[in-house]
Amino acid sequence: MSQVLDNFLKYISFDTQSKEDMEAVPSTEKQRVLARELAAQLQAMKAEHVMVDEHSYVYATIPATMEKSVPVLGFIAHMDTAPAYSGTGVKPQIVKNYDGSDILMNKETGLVMKASDFPDLLKYKGQDIITTDGTTLLGADDKAGVAEIMAMAEYLLSHPEIPHGTIRIGFTPDEEVGRGADFFDVKGFGADVAYTVDGGGLGELEYENFNAASAKVRVHGSSIHPGSSKGRMRNALLMAMEFHNMLPAAENPMYTEGYEGFFHLDSMSGTVEEARMDYIIRDHNKERFEEKKIFMERVAEYLNSRYYAGTVELTLKDSYYNMKEKIQPHMYLIDIAKISMEEVGIEPLVTPIRGGTDGARLSYEGLPCPNLCTGGYNYHGKFEFIPVQSMEKVVELLLKIVEKFAER
Repeated sequence: MSQVLDNFLKYISFDTQSKEDMEAVPSTEKQRVLARELAAQLQAMKAEHVMVDEHSYVYATIPATMEKSVPVLGFIAHMDTAPAYSGTGVKPQIVKNYDGSDILMNKETGLVMKASDFPDLLKYKGQDIITTDGTTLLGADDKAGVAEIMAMAEYLLSHPEIPHGTIRIGFTPDEEVGRGADFFDVKGFGADVAYTVDGGGLGELEYENFNAASAKVRVHGSSIHPGSSKGRMRNALLMAMEFHNMLPAAENPMYTEGYEGFFHLDSMSGTVEEARMDYIIRDHNKERFEEKKIFMERVAEYLNSRYYAGTVELTLKDSYYNMKEKIQPHMYLIDIAKISMEEVGIEPLVTPIRGGTDGARLSYEGLPCPNLCTGGYNYHGKFEFIPVQSMEKVVELLLKIVEKFAER
């Protein structure tokens, strides 16, 4: 078993699902368990300055092995898994020498991952594919990134003859709920530049991401017995539906791709008396992003004028911004990553992130931080998978990037 596979299978056995709308970081205590495990592993492999802080951020240093001064390079990944799907009791299965056919994930339920539904599978014929049994997500987002960084660290620490500068490692909690950078100690981390290892399929290289905001909509109605409600009932559920139906129907995640933004209704609940809707707003273009927020405000204002003041309460909160403007002065980071990919046999695919990473916020805090692939697909759901050979290639990529920085 390769080191990165061994790492990955160990880490996904830890349930580290984060939780929305929690004040504490980490949002779940179970993330602390993996943080302590990673710190112990780093100490065992003789990394320096290993620490876990009060919020379960893990930091470590791989000391320089050469006297030449080069930029301090960071690698960052997150430990938590998404609240969207269970991460408890992950049961991985490895499909050896995948032949291109549909994958039976669970004999008891008959769950099948069809190659026709997920054509990316066909890129990996002849390789070993890791899936779950369909009862949980796999956790490659981002335990694959953690496993790859750890394999890189162990290799470098066990081969001190390899010339490289100082390398800093950081593992964060709560990235999936938008708080992975809240307490990241950029100054203490001490890196000049960094990469997050939190992307998708092999070859993905990203330095553009969505501008992102959350929108919480609270609709206040008036519940009256339906038998005597004429002219008096105000059904919060129906008014919430009215709010949603006023948003552009085509600006929905299921209809968008590439640089196209969207409004995404993430949850909805309520009664006649009160209804709640939680949205996320995304757009790569800053002007269109601002227009989307203004549009929501106009819808709320219209409904408040149509019914009565205070019917709709809208709370908007920006989450992160497109890192592109912060990376452009440091495009050598992208050049190094592309050259490194080509030299280890990976075809670079520069794409915009249809989401965000810790690196987006860290870039705005003074740490330029584009995003590298992990090799995984179908994150946040039961059909998540990752080829073993892709993880091994990413470890090669990280080592090559370290080599290229040593040559600067």
